[in-house]
Amino acid sequence: MAEQTEPHVIVRGTAADFSQKIEIGAHRISADEPVSFGGADTGSSPYDLLLAALGACTSMTIGLYARKRGWPVEKITVSLHHSKIHAQDCEDCETKEGRIDRIEMEIHLDGALTDDQRAKLMEIAGKCPVHQTLTSEINIKTRAA
Repeated sequence: MAEQTEPHVIVRGTAADFSQKIEIGAHRISADEPVSFGGADTGSSPYDLLLAALGACTSMTIGLYARKRGWPVEKITVSLHHSKIHAQDCEDCETKEGRIDRIEMEIHLDGALTDDQRAKLMEIAGKCPVHQTLTSEINIKTRAA
């Protein structure tokens, strides 16, 4: 059994609405649903937070790889979009029934990179730890406190 540690992320809300207060170590952020989904739009949606985690990790991973090699990356911009699609519309998916989540990610690299360097950095993008987590089996254990 894994050792129990103090929680790093704490989320607090009420049954009154969708708004949530999130503590991540010493950092504070808010989450909510957009007005179109019944929220008050006082913070990012849970899916937007998930995309932000993937985008930040991807950018950090690319930046680390480029820094270690001394490659001239000046700026990394990662744009993401989440949607639900019909599984039958996904040619490279194992699941063929129902709907699946699709994350579209576009990476823009500023800098005087060679074509080979750009290709390698695009390959490295898929190796960020959050990407690896999202594309592997996830085991979530929930218990009452």
